[in-house]
Order: sequence, then structure tokens, then C-alpha cells
Amino acid sequence: MTEIRDIAIIGAGTMGHGIAETFARFGYEVRVYEKFRATQEKALASIAEELGLLAEMGRIEAASIDRILGRITFCEDLASTVKGSDFVIEAIPEDIGMKRDLFRALDALCDPGTILASNTSSLDLFDMIDGVRPERVKSCLICHWYNPAHLVPLVELSQFGNMPDDALERVERLFTGIGKKTIRVLANIPGLIANRIQQGIAREVFSLIEMGAASPEDIDAALKYGPAFRYATTGQLEIADFGGLDIWCTVGDNLLPAISSAQKASDLLRQKIAENKLGLKTGEGFFAYADDRRSQVTRDFHIRLIRQLAVTEQN
Repeated sequence: MTEIRDIAIIGAGTMGHGIAETFARFGYEVRVYEKFRATQEKALASIAEELGLLAEMGRIEAASIDRILGRITFCEDLASTVKGSDFVIEAIPEDIGMKRDLFRALDALCDPGTILASNTSSLDLFDMIDGVRPERVKSCLICHWYNPAHLVPLVELSQFGNMPDDALERVERLFTGIGKKTIRVLANIPGLIANRIQQGIAREVFSLIEMGAASPEDIDAALKYGPAFRYATTGQLEIADFGGLDIWCTVGDNLLPAISSAQKASDLLRQKIAENKLGLKTGEGFFAYADDRRSQVTRDFHIRLIRQLAVTEQN
């Protein structure tokens, strides 16, 4: 099977623009379907700003920015966006009706060999592709990037038995070639792998806040300088092996009955939402963000990720 070269992306929002940026950085000509001009303009500005920071941090040459931007074409017609594509990835809102309609449209518009992917982490693959032709099912997969897409290496790929191994291997080679680390998700479960792990940590963190166990600053510091410090270079299963599975078993027996087993999102989150304290985008969440500092906060966060990426690449 030929290698994937022609890329189309549906949606230019938070994830879509970062996906387009990444492919373009590595030499791919990318067409992005986005019918709203304002979203196109915002995406282009975000990509230019992010590329500028990558150049400042020595990750790319400043002279390459215009060439990278020139590889991204925004389209307002779905048919022309996906015509001749080898690989189409959608990054539209997490609405099952919208996704089904889109996949049915892509099924009709795309060549038989085109691979259709979804960036979802919460919706079921087979629910999304319900209604596509049976022969198309073997060319569909979940392909979940992590935010910010242009910096976080992880891409989760579904291997639920519908796609032949050689087709999945083509996708893996595509992502390896753009510096991503792929994992195969073997079970068709909500949240895939990384989000389930993240939600498990978040559940206990929110519970600790609710019980007044420590300040938000200290709880984040406990994670950042404790477990997350190790997680940056190794995984939980290796950490368990290092510590001794007998010790982990004993500690689990002692602690698990005492930690949160909540089966819904924290009431603390619902209270924050009711107060319009949604985080960075509204100026306050668990922490406060002055209006004139929000861009700098995001920039500083990206700088930390870029530095971490450099360390990760050495391992």
C-alpha cells in the first residue's frame, strides 16, 4: 500500500489547527475545512504565534515559518477539501449527530481507499460511522491527539478489529514521521487510555480540594513534583515494578477504601461553572488570571511543554 501523503482536516478549532500545523511543519500540504471565516483567521493567527514560539525556542528555523503557513489551505467546501485525500481526520465538536452526518458525507465524497479518522476521545467509533457503507468500515479509526496537538507527542489509535493491520501500520508510519508516539487501543472503551488515567487523577485531586486537605497551589505542587515528576520519564506499571508489587498491593489495600470513588463529575466543578469560573478562558477557575496576563500564561505553559518535549525525545 502506498504511503499517506494527502491530508485533509475537518475543523480548525483548538485541535484542528494544531493538527494542521503539525503536518505542515513536517512538509505535508494540508487542506482544512472550516466554513467560518472568523475561525479560519483565528486558527491562522494561532498557528503563526505557535510557530513563532517554536522558532524562538530553537525547535524550527524562523525562515521556515512562511513555508509552513503556505502549506495550509483553508476551504469552505467539503467536497474540494477531501478530494483525492489519502487521510481525513475530523476535529469537530463532540456531538454524535454531527459526527454521524459528517462520516456519511465523507463516505460519499472520498475515494474508496481514503482512511477516515476521528479525533474523539469520548464517542464510540461504531456509533460515529453508523450508516457508512460496510466496505468503508475497514478504513475508519479513532485517532486521538492530545492538546496542545502541536506539542504533546501522544496519539491514540483504535485497533478494534475493523481495520486491517497493514492499513493501521500505514497510519502509524505517518505519525512516527511527524514525531508522534502512538499507542494501540485494543478495547472499545469510553475515553480510550490516557483520558481515563487523567480522569482518575483528577477525581482524587478535586476530592482533596473539597475536603480542604491542602491549598490548590500545594495540591498541584504535590502532583508536579511527586508522581508527575516520575511520569515524565516512565509509566505507572514500571514505577510499580520499581517499588515492588507487594508494596503497591499493601498500600492499595490501605488507601483505596479512603479515596474518592465518585461516579460523576465533582460538585465543586459544578459550583465553579455556576459562578462562571471556567478557568483561563473566563479569568478565574481554581486560580485567577488577569486579563492582561492570559496570553502570557498560555505562552509560559507552551514553553514548559517545549522544554519537556526536548527531554522526552532524549529518552
